[in-house]
Amino acid sequence: MNRFAGKTAVISGGAEGIGFAIATALGEEGMNIVLADIDPNSLAQASEALERSGVAVLAVALDVVSEAQWQVVAEHALARFGKVHMVVNNAGIGGETGSIEQQDAKVWQWALDVNLMGVVYGAKTMVPLIKEHGEGGWIVNVSSMAGMGGVPYSGAYSATKMAVVALSESWAGELEKEGIAVSVLCPAFVQTRIHESHRNRQDIYRSKSTRHGEASRAVNNMSKAVENGIDPAIVGKRVVEALNAGELYIFTHPNYRPMLQYRAKKIDEAFERAAQSPLLQHIVNQKIDML
Repeated sequence: MNRFAGKTAVISGGAEGIGFAIATALGEEGMNIVLADIDPNSLAQASEALERSGVAVLAVALDVVSEAQWQVVAEHALARFGKVHMVVNNAGIGGETGSIEQQDAKVWQWALDVNLMGVVYGAKTMVPLIKEHGEGGWIVNVSSMAGMGGVPYSGAYSATKMAVVALSESWAGELEKEGIAVSVLCPAFVQTRIHESHRNRQDIYRSKSTRHGEASRAVNNMSKAVENGIDPAIVGKRVVEALNAGELYIFTHPNYRPMLQYRAKKIDEAFERAAQSPLLQHIVNQKIDML
C-alpha cells in the first residue's frame, strides 16, 4: 500500500538541489507537491518540470525567515489541495566560512534565521494543519552531517544544523501521540549549490566581511567536495525509503559512520570518567525523571 498517494507535501527550498529531489521522489509516489522557494526563476522551472512528469504541483514564493510568508504558503496549499500532510523544511544556507576571529554578526543572523528559524516557522505553520485532519503525517527537517559534529571554520553552519537535529528529536517525542512522524535528514556532500548560498542572500544580512587564510582554503575545499558529492536524486529516493521505514535519523553517507562512532565513544568515555568522580557518587544511580 502506498501511504503517500493523494496526500500533500509542502517543501521549502524546493526549487532545486535536495528539495527538488525530494519533491520529485514524493511526486513519483503520488503526492501533491507544494514547492516553496525564494528564487522565482528556479521555482518556475522546477514547477514546470514536475508538471511535465505528471505531478500535481503548486509553486509559491517563500522566504523562510518570514513567518507571514509561511502563512501565505499554507493558505495557498489548502486552497489548492484541501489538506497538508507533510512539511519538508529543506531551505538552508551554508553560511560563510570563517575563523573564530572572523565571526560576523550578520552572517550568524543569516544562518540562524534561515537554517533554524525557517525550520521553526515551517513546523509552527504546518503542524496545526496536519493535526487538523487527524490523518497523521510527517515532518522532515533537513540538517547535515555537520549536525552530528562540528566542522572547523563553519561555526554558524554547524551550530544551526546541530540545533535542527535537537529540534527534530524534541518534536519526535512531542508529536508521536498525534501520529506525526519526525525525521531529520543528515547528508554529507551532495551536488547542490549550497556553496553558492550568497546568490539568495537577503539585503538585511549583507556584510562587508571578507575571508582569508584558512577560511578561504576551507571554502575552496567545500566547493570541491560539493562538486564531487552524490546525486541529489539519490537523496530524494533515500528519504522516501527512510520514511517508509519510520526512521528518525536519515543518513545518506554510511562511510561517515566511523566518525560518529568515534564521537559516541568519546562521549561514553566522558560519562565513565564522571561516574568515577568522587564528587558525583551521590547521583550515579539517581533515577532520571523524564519531562
